[in-house]
Amino acid sequence: MCTGKCSRFIALTLYPLAVLSIICNIVLFFPGGEVKYAKDGHITEEVKYMGGLVGGGLMVLLPALHIHLTGSKGCCGNRCGMLLSIVFAAVGVAGALYSFIVAVVALQNGPLCKVLLIWSTPFKNGDQKYLTDDTWWGTCTEPKNMVQFHIGLFATLLATSCLQLILCATQMINGLVGCLCGTCRDKGPL
Repeated sequence: MCTGKCSRFIALTLYPLAVLSIICNIVLFFPGGEVKYAKDGHITEEVKYMGGLVGGGLMVLLPALHIHLTGSKGCCGNRCGMLLSIVFAAVGVAGALYSFIVAVVALQNGPLCKVLLIWSTPFKNGDQKYLTDDTWWGTCTEPKNMVQFHIGLFATLLATSCLQLILCATQMINGLVGCLCGTCRDKGPL
């Protein structure tokens, strides 16, 4: 496959992943679909780190735009563009890695929720049984279905960031090949 076509494929795959990360992070600010928890500061600490919005979102979306332009017709033979795509892909790797780390920490610590009358993170003590055993989910009384909400969205961010990491790393290799060996180009009439 031509390195330019590969770049376009990678970029077109990164776009929906970046948008999904942004949406997941925004939704995490509204547990139970309500604004009152964010207003009162009762949201999980890792949501405030904005791993999905900044890391998996903007830090992947901007490189995806450049990678897409590198792969467009007319740029395919541009070794300098392929070199720059390596740098941009490295920014994407950093963003995806940040999103991945925030999601792992969030799943490890568990959600912030009301337990009896006190807001706390009941699973932060290092007991991750709540991830696989739904009998623990009743510990959180408010917001409703908070554990499922937390696990679902942070697991989505985790999977998305893994895919972004793989794609951006692949683009770094693709860009290196395109920079060193040149890129394929149709030799037809100009």
